[in-house]
Amino acid sequence: MQRFGHHAVGICQGSRLLFSAFEDQGVMWSGEGPRAVRQAVTFPEPFAAPPVVYVTTGMWDIEGGANQRADICAEQIATTGFEIVFRTWGDTRVARIRAEWLAIGAVRHDDDFTL
Repeated sequence: MQRFGHHAVGICQGSRLLFSAFEDQGVMWSGEGPRAVRQAVTFPEPFAAPPVVYVTTGMWDIEGGANQRADICAEQIATTGFEIVFRTWGDTRVARIRAEWLAIGAVRHDDDFTL
């Protein structure tokens, strides 16, 4: 559990199309084996400490003739941003993925000061 103490709490959210591989036969659509896409997200203003970040798929377009394998997560979480990472493997074919994310954490308040 993350405790915020006396800090104000900030919430930041967003949506990001990670890729669209169907039109150009990109590796996520035509490939086999392990595949991953990373996309950096920068917060509009920094948090006081690395926030809690939740990532989920808002839209997925996956071919239905094979197993549907997918992993989506946040990595490299910092006060200024994080990376969305989407992975698939085996014979799964992914045309498009849109990620939705939510970051919650302590933010600085106008009354805060440092010595």
